[in-house]
Amino acid sequence: MSWPMWIGEQMKTIEIETIKTVQIDYTHYLSEQEIEAITHELGIMETPEAAGIEALKVVQQYRGWISDESLFAIADMLQMPASQLEGVATFYNLIYRQPVGRFVIHLCDSISCHLLDYQRVFESISSHLDIEYGQTSADGMFTLLSNACLGACDKSPVMMIGKKQYTNLTPESAVSVLQSLKSTVDAEYGGDNG
Repeated sequence: MSWPMWIGEQMKTIEIETIKTVQIDYTHYLSEQEIEAITHELGIMETPEAAGIEALKVVQQYRGWISDESLFAIADMLQMPASQLEGVATFYNLIYRQPVGRFVIHLCDSISCHLLDYQRVFESISSHLDIEYGQTSADGMFTLLSNACLGACDKSPVMMIGKKQYTNLTPESAVSVLQSLKSTVDAEYGGDNG
């Protein structure tokens, strides 16, 4: 879109980019289970905005991560601006705004962990999976993320996968945990990580 504009003593035409808005009807996007769970959260929270983080967790539980479409649908259901919900989603480090592996490894990189062999644990995980922070293994099984603190400084080094913390890690024990998780999935799916 072009608009005429006076610049000094001359009239110039400038190009203005239009911002497209997205509106997704949550009733057509979210599943019945997601809507039911979010409705439950709305019933126990004082305001729809207060239910935002729980609504994000609900959808992530079913879909693995929060896509832009999911975010817009949740915002529509909560009747709040998508930008406000995006602020919540990007602040909370357990909400994933891009696809992640089946298992998300949160490796604590606090000072306590650094003092107790964090670097060697990180290097063993990174080498074993052939990934760095923010990446997902080639088989789609693991995503590695750093975490400022997992609240177990007395048991450092620490990592969290799902809701389980693994403490007093060594390079060998960290890799052993990953191998065990992969073996469990392989046994469950007959070698197909699907």
